[in-house]
Amino acid sequence: MKRQTQKATPEQARAHNSQLVLRTIYNRGQISRAETARATGLTRPTVSDVVANLIAQGLVEEVGHAPSTGGKRAVLLSVVDDSRQLIGLDLAREDFHGAVLNLRGQISQRVDLPLGGRDGEAALALVYDLVNGLMAAAASPLLGIGIGAPGLVDAANGVMHQAVNLDWRDVPLRGLLEERYHLPVYMANDCQVAALAEYTFGNASSTRDLVVINVGWGVGAGIVLNGQLLYGNPVGAGEIGHVTVVENGERCRCGNYGCLETLASSRAIVRRVRALARNSPPSTLYPFAAHPEAITFDTVCQMFEAGDEVARQVVREVGQSLGVAAANLVGVLGGCHILIAGRVSCFGQFLLDVIQDEMTRRSLPALTRDTQVGFVSLGPDIVLLGASALLLSHELGVLRLAYKERRDG
Repeated sequence: MKRQTQKATPEQARAHNSQLVLRTIYNRGQISRAETARATGLTRPTVSDVVANLIAQGLVEEVGHAPSTGGKRAVLLSVVDDSRQLIGLDLAREDFHGAVLNLRGQISQRVDLPLGGRDGEAALALVYDLVNGLMAAAASPLLGIGIGAPGLVDAANGVMHQAVNLDWRDVPLRGLLEERYHLPVYMANDCQVAALAEYTFGNASSTRDLVVINVGWGVGAGIVLNGQLLYGNPVGAGEIGHVTVVENGERCRCGNYGCLETLASSRAIVRRVRALARNSPPSTLYPFAAHPEAITFDTVCQMFEAGDEVARQVVREVGQSLGVAAANLVGVLGGCHILIAGRVSCFGQFLLDVIQDEMTRRSLPALTRDTQVGFVSLGPDIVLLGASALLLSHELGVLRLAYKERRDG
């Protein structure tokens, strides 16, 4: 039986054309109406109508003329980067972080609030405080709120199914925020939005297959394959932090033992160094042994750079654990581009070499030969940038992300 194709409504066609034209102008930087028509395949009258509407909305402006080619010089168009602002939230670190960003992901304001061990309703109240502060700091109309959150996030329905460290279960975070602030809200796991950020804004923008392993307060992976961000079915893609890598290991907050997160997270690194420092008088960390709480992650980075053997031993163990995770990812996905995000970048090539060696030892050589391991290019704001990318993709359609998440209701 022949399948009938449903024709787009005029409203759908106008929305599609508007996104197509805006995306073309956004990606080209400056472009004329005629060039936009050629790039999009739309007629010049259609492009002119769309551009007039975008200018009326303040999203696009005329910015001068193209160089003369002998005739009338074409008027150039550009997106007004500050015409809209976005709120990005990173809820996956020791403290809650938020920022106000423009349409290019440039941060104009920041708000950081210490979590201070809060969870449950108290942590949710802190999210409200964070958004309140950011809304007060916004200087242009807000496009919406993007969120990178820890744990099992149902991106399609905006539900936090499980965030172990925050003691959140089945929290309808998107609905709560949309009802409270009357703004569109998009959310995903923090590691997934980190991968999205590197894919859209970072040096990995030339690849369509990418894995970002985010090592911070927790550990997880974000996966982009063939231009599609993988969320899971419907959640859980890349949730490697709670896979057991050591039998009978330390108990994790998820309830299991020996999870990757108990070995490779920033908390685990500090905890391990504190324990070793108590029994290692020759170590440069020994002065802190009497007061282990004085040892922070920054201390570990400094001691590693100074060549301290305790710090190097711990980093080697972290690299081996991440290498196990990388080997498993390669075994499932095949050869791919693996990037490490998070504060562990301070351990530099030493960490990457350990990860590469362990991955190679545990995987088929034919696969690891095609797998590159490196650090992300975007630094500590990667989750905030990924959260803003969610908004830009879904509200304006200006990014190259191939997959559009489903929104029910």
